Amino acid sequence: MSRRKHGLDIHGVILLDKPAGISSNRALQKVRGMFKARKAGHTGSLDPFATGMLPICLGEASKTAAFMLEAGKRYRATAHVGKATTTGDIEGEVIQKCPIPDIDAVGLQCTLDQFAGEIQQVPPMYSALKFEGKPLYEYARAGIEIERPARTVTIHKIGLVEWASPVLTFDVFCSKGTYIRTLAEDIAKSLGSCAHLTDLRRLQVEPFGSYAMQTLEQLQVALEKSQLEKYLLPVDVGLMDWPKVDLDVEQQGKFSHGNPFGFEGPQTGKVRVYGPGDGLLGLAEIGDDGVLKPTKVFNL
Repeated sequence: MSRRKHGLDIHGVILLDKPAGISSNRALQKVRGMFKARKAGHTGSLDPFATGMLPICLGEASKTAAFMLEAGKRYRATAHVGKATTTGDIEGEVIQKCPIPDIDAVGLQCTLDQFAGEIQQVPPMYSALKFEGKPLYEYARAGIEIERPARTVTIHKIGLVEWASPVLTFDVFCSKGTYIRTLAEDIAKSLGSCAHLTDLRRLQVEPFGSYAMQTLEQLQVALEKSQLEKYLLPVDVGLMDWPKVDLDVEQQGKFSHGNPFGFEGPQTGKVRVYGPGDGLLGLAEIGDDGVLKPTKVFNL
């Protein structure tokens, strides 16, 4: 850990339990400020009203964030059936009221089952997706509707938690790019109604299911006790399913300069690269020709 002009070189991952009421970027900046970290990023936004797991990558761990964006995610969603809003959640204005379906828990689970697997989903206007360089939510706020093509997303598992009419709570494990607001609206539409989310909590981002989250309050207490770093996970913690390869001193020199070289070993594809003394050097890809090509070189 060394000090530079714009902060400290802190490297690792924090699993933040993001509170409601702030953006993911604001939460990121709060954590970054606590660590006085020079560099930080996160692996996928949560809406301001949503809570739950937000992996924050500090320092060189930010170089792994792009790979973790592909990860599956688990949510618990609560929807008010019978009312639709402009944004699909509690932050919008009510624009439609619909009949509340007369259905029991068994029928609801059958409906949810219809959404398992690959489905087509039209992204909401209130989203950060860009059209001609501007996020869709800017058009939405100006009252402009942009045509959005449907995208394929995967619902790995979806289950009913509770149906206390008109409030529906369900759990979903889904692929990246899934909009839970849109999923709730589509579920309600299939029931002949409409809906909006009143609560959304991200329970897990793969592969962090076995790790505990920390709240901003917990991190603040740790900061006051000079114990912040006990919550810092290793730089490559989100890529532990990648094979690990160990280099010798000569190979380390080549890797550190970003040079590809022949590597004898059983692995091909993406790998985590370590040097003598088990020090993490970075990430690489080994081709079928046995050439190891550095993709991310860490400065730890």
